[in-house]
Amino acid sequence: MECRVLSIQSHVVRGYVGNKSASFPLQVLGFEVDSINSVQFSNHTGYSHWKGQVLTADELHVLYEGIKLNNVHHYDYVLTGYTRDTSFLEMVVDIVQELKRANPNLVYVCDPVLGDHGSMYVPQNLYPVYKNKVVPVADIITPNQFEAELLTGKNISTEKDAVEVMDLLHAMGPDTVVITSSDLPPRLGDNFLVSLGSQRHVRPDGSRTTQRVRIEVPKVDAVFVGTGDLFAAMLLAWTHHYPNDLKTACEKTFSVMHHVIQRTISYAHELAGPGRRPSPPQLELRMVQSKADIEDPAIVTEATVIS
Repeated sequence: MECRVLSIQSHVVRGYVGNKSASFPLQVLGFEVDSINSVQFSNHTGYSHWKGQVLTADELHVLYEGIKLNNVHHYDYVLTGYTRDTSFLEMVVDIVQELKRANPNLVYVCDPVLGDHGSMYVPQNLYPVYKNKVVPVADIITPNQFEAELLTGKNISTEKDAVEVMDLLHAMGPDTVVITSSDLPPRLGDNFLVSLGSQRHVRPDGSRTTQRVRIEVPKVDAVFVGTGDLFAAMLLAWTHHYPNDLKTACEKTFSVMHHVIQRTISYAHELAGPGRRPSPPQLELRMVQSKADIEDPAIVTEATVIS
């Protein structure tokens, strides 16, 4: 039985961001992906120049109506990422709610892109839409520490704080929460970054149980664009294959990320030459070259169950 994903994300002609970061790896893993481009740019905005168009909420509605008229709006997953427009985001929520009425088992995977390192990089008016409308209909969310703190109003200084924040996010709606990066002190040393995940399950008797994991991943001294989109897509895929095993799903997801990033940084340094920092074009993700690692990643990142 095929599994179909509606991916509403940005698109670039050159490189791997948004839908291009999500569609190829999902297709490699056997998912059918229908893509709606929230923006269509020549390249990502880390370059010196870019050109393109932004899809409006009305245009999104027209595209969705076309899918509906042909009765091909049957999805197992919806995947969304970066957007800057409140009306567009609210239209996404309307579409998700309608699709969930048609298929109550549909899973909505949302990367709530708001900001990082203490500051927002989307308009402030998106925050209440994410908090009050998007997160409540999401099933899986992948915030960074700043976004998780912003959505819950609670700061994370310790692992205990992180667990409490993930519980607060669960209470808002999502059964699976992965805080993709944090400022928590790593046990493996300063060259690592701490991520945490939490997944709620309902037992056959109706009682709830929660699995929480901690993952430490190696830091890389470079700025990549599109890694958040790839991460959300891989978490979608591996939680589909391991629906009740967040530990394994996270190990697979983070290991794919490791292999893609290592291949990208090695290639970028080779192109840049000794002692020179790679440029944005050189740091475009090496996605096609990582096909085998996406399909069957060697596990290089182990998750620890913390409760």
